[in-house]
Amino acid sequence: MDLLPPDPAHALPEASTAAELTTTVVIGSGLPGLAVASELSRHGIDSIVVEGLDCLDSGPMRTVMSDSVSLSERSELLRLLRAYASSHCLDVRSATRCEELSIIGHSTVLPARVPSSKKWAIQTADGVLLADHVVLTKYPQNQLRRFLRSLGIAIGADFRAALAAIGLHLVGVGEVLTPSTREIVRQAKLVSDTIAASGAAGRGPIARHA
Repeated sequence: MDLLPPDPAHALPEASTAAELTTTVVIGSGLPGLAVASELSRHGIDSIVVEGLDCLDSGPMRTVMSDSVSLSERSELLRLLRAYASSHCLDVRSATRCEELSIIGHSTVLPARVPSSKKWAIQTADGVLLADHVVLTKYPQNQLRRFLRSLGIAIGADFRAALAAIGLHLVGVGEVLTPSTREIVRQAKLVSDTIAASGAAGRGPIARHA
C-alpha cells in the first residue's frame, strides 16, 4: 500500500473552522454503526456516529435476510442497540451527515493547525471531525476502492488489513450481499478489538479546538 505525499496546494492558511477530536468516527447510524459504537463503548473508546457518506454511492445490494425470523432478529437487535446508545449516552448524531471524508494532508476543508496524530478528517455541516479511525458501513468495496485510489492509496490483496493499517474499517459491508445480522455483530466486535489494540485509542473526553 502506497500513500502519496500531501499536495502542497492543500496546506491552507490558519482558519477559524472548529475541529472536533475523537478516537473514532462511525459513518452510518443503522445497525452496523450502532453495533460497532456499542462495542467501542465497552472498550472505553469514544466515538461519534454520523449519517452516511454522500460521496460514496452504496448502489444496489441484495440482502441475505429473506425470512421473517431474520428480519425480526435484526429489528430486535436494532432496538436493543438504540436503547444501549441512549442509556450509555453514546454520541449518535443521526441528523448530522458526513459530507466529505479525507486523509489529513489531502483535505481542502481543514484549518492549517491540526493534531499530527489524527489520520482522518470528516466534514459535516456543523464542522470538521478529526479521528484516528473511521468505520464505514454499507458501502460496497468496489466503490471504496475507487475512493481510496482518488486519495492516492493502492490496496493490495488483503483489502481489510490494508484498510486497518490506515485506520479505515468496514462493518456491514459486503461485495454483493449485505451481511447477516450475526455476521455484522461479528464484524463489529472484530473491528472494535482492532481499534482497541491499535494503541491509538484516546480514553479521555473529546477535546475541541478552534
